[in-house]
Amino acid sequence: MINKSSFIKSLILVVFTALLSLEINAQQDPQFTHYMYNTMSVNAGYTGQRDVLSATALYRTQWVGIDGAPKTIAFGLHSPLSNERIGLGLNIISDQLGPAKETSIDANFSYTIPVNASGDLELSFGIKGGIHSLDTDWSKGLFQNPDNAFNENINLISPTLGAGLYLHSNRWYLGFSAPNVLTTKHYDDFQESIATERLHYFLIGGYVFNLSNSTKIKPAFLLKGVSGAPLIADISLNALFSEKLTLGIAYRWDDSISGLAGFQLTEGLFVGYSYDATTTALNNYNSGTHEIMLRFELQQIGKILSPRFF
Repeated sequence: MINKSSFIKSLILVVFTALLSLEINAQQDPQFTHYMYNTMSVNAGYTGQRDVLSATALYRTQWVGIDGAPKTIAFGLHSPLSNERIGLGLNIISDQLGPAKETSIDANFSYTIPVNASGDLELSFGIKGGIHSLDTDWSKGLFQNPDNAFNENINLISPTLGAGLYLHSNRWYLGFSAPNVLTTKHYDDFQESIATERLHYFLIGGYVFNLSNSTKIKPAFLLKGVSGAPLIADISLNALFSEKLTLGIAYRWDDSISGLAGFQLTEGLFVGYSYDATTTALNNYNSGTHEIMLRFELQQIGKILSPRFF
């Protein structure tokens, strides 16, 4: 059996060594304030970890009031198989930014192994693969580049391939992933042109504290790095009351501060909302960012699960 202490130390060392090797440029993947509910989109190792059939839908409209600002729709569906070691899932993300629309469709697979003898610490290996499409309509907006090539709309389809590790117990989790290691094309809103995908890295983690029989709090973080760009750090603190009401705050480094609220409407249906207030000079030109998410879970008949806060 793997030594728990030495394994965790080695994993953390590898993760931070990879993250510190990143350079500086622009972020290319969509971002979410509800990242703690949308884990499978950044880490394939999370596939099946809700222990039930779980479907999550999310809509984000960013920087309201700015023409061409990002609008993102995400949908994820995943479940463990009967042996509970294998998880399968589907993830779809559609991102509209200025004249460009990007859509990713990925199938996810995970395999989970115990790390210690008691089985309360597990490591999940995940892989994902699919397609990414980029469609542009240069008639939307004004562009700095006078090149005739940008007078013709672009339609590109590229394969995607990613992988992730997800270490978890009943109280905490730590994951490291690279959602796409292949070369694809993205729209660069800063240069207003088409740019090549850079390798993204994600480090995600969280811990659940039981303050009382009816109150839990969960600090969580998400570090995002891309070759040629500074690290982006999201940190959050959410509280769960009586397994029904969730309230939280979040901060995205040098970008925004957010408030989150959610409610467990039924045993299987959860709804959440967040509002981001921009903390940069861009705050003068927009009225914030709104995000709505729904999660539906189909409980297995005859199986009682311990309440999960991640």
